[in-house]
Amino acid sequence: MGRKREIGTPAGDEKQQGILDSAAAVFMKQGFALTSLDDISDNYGAASKGIIYYHFRSKTNLFFAVQRRAMELTRQAIGSIATGPGTPRQRLEQMSVAHTLLVMEHLDYLRVAAQGLEMQLGSRTTEEERREIASVVALRDSNEKLYLDVIQAGMKSGDFRKVDPRIAVKALLGALNWTSRWYHPREGETPAQRQKLAEEIGRFAIHAFLPERNLKAVP
Repeated sequence: MGRKREIGTPAGDEKQQGILDSAAAVFMKQGFALTSLDDISDNYGAASKGIIYYHFRSKTNLFFAVQRRAMELTRQAIGSIATGPGTPRQRLEQMSVAHTLLVMEHLDYLRVAAQGLEMQLGSRTTEEERREIASVVALRDSNEKLYLDVIQAGMKSGDFRKVDPRIAVKALLGALNWTSRWYHPREGETPAQRQKLAEEIGRFAIHAFLPERNLKAVP
């Protein structure tokens, strides 16, 4: 299972959170199609699938819950930065660092989220599942808008060069979320080392937004 940070652990049943953690770890390793509730139950350590069915109606319902949790964690990591003090450049870099650190410390959740709902579930979905997908997508879009707003503010202030913000934000998030695909914790890796890596990625992420006159100012 990926490292867990004490940010936004949801109120409620600890067993439910434990099941979510176990499900995220298994979905990350095996994907949605190859994962069974038995696999999740075994990883959680439950004597029977009954405990899982008590909290979640089905494997699909549990998968949606993992996806929502990933979006909630992302919001908690970047939300206060996006709307807080600092220039757009400072906020975008801090958001990028926090986002990358979140990926590394909640790798299972964020890798499952990066795999995508549509690719995992395929085209055969029920009306209820389509509503669930729309709900998760709305959470994802609201997180994206936080980045979009900061980028647009930076263009207005002159911190950033003129770009198509709706395309640029996709490229930015693609770079940050791709961390979930290549990052693997190293034995003995320290929080300070992860922080340094996240800061390097954060600086790289904002480089594409800077006016040419400011490129030399990037450390």
